[in-house]
Amino acid sequence: MKALLIFAVIYAHSYICFMYVYVTLQQILQYGFTLNLANTMEAKEILRAHVAKLTSLTEEQFDYFFSFFKKQSFKKGQAIISEGNAVDCEYFVISGCLKSFFINDDLKMFILQFAMPTWWASDYNALYNRTRATINVDCITDAEVLCLSNDDREKLCNELHNAEHFFRWRTNKGYVAANKRLLSFMNNNVRYRYEELLKLYPELYNIVPKNLIAAYLGVSRETLSRLYQYEK
Repeated sequence: MKALLIFAVIYAHSYICFMYVYVTLQQILQYGFTLNLANTMEAKEILRAHVAKLTSLTEEQFDYFFSFFKKQSFKKGQAIISEGNAVDCEYFVISGCLKSFFINDDLKMFILQFAMPTWWASDYNALYNRTRATINVDCITDAEVLCLSNDDREKLCNELHNAEHFFRWRTNKGYVAANKRLLSFMNNNVRYRYEELLKLYPELYNIVPKNLIAAYLGVSRETLSRLYQYEK
């Protein structure tokens, strides 16, 4: 009788522990699922608002459009594209900041682009021509992005006229911005380029280290420090 009582106590204790672990695990899984769903919904709405600036898609069309994007998270300093790699995706930034850059034979860094939320980044030469990467893309901060493959973008363009319209105008705007930067680099002095960058993207100075801004402007860190002190 005593042995049976002990067995019953042990069984009851084990059952209670099992149920506690089971319920806790269910809560964790449910919370994690809810959190991931919320993050996905946020990313979806950010992309929706971005696309709506250039074209219109019905709810059903946008759901289909969004289904081709894959959400990815990266840590500060993590490489997304490295020189020499195959490139199959472009990245729409949801949060954080990326940089596209090239390092020459003298190990000098040239920054081609900063990519903040709602900006796109990739090695587009490698992506469109299906060649190896000649530039690098990495994370200045922790970042969340939506990844779209080259094949999926082409599929969307073939199936949805307004998607093709969106990507064409996005590319056109990127080309115009790149030309403006090149002309500014050829025609304007360092102070003008610094003030222009500060005016267009003041948030960069709270996110991006000064040595990277210097590399973007094509000047030394010391030169940038003098300009920065002058602004104060």
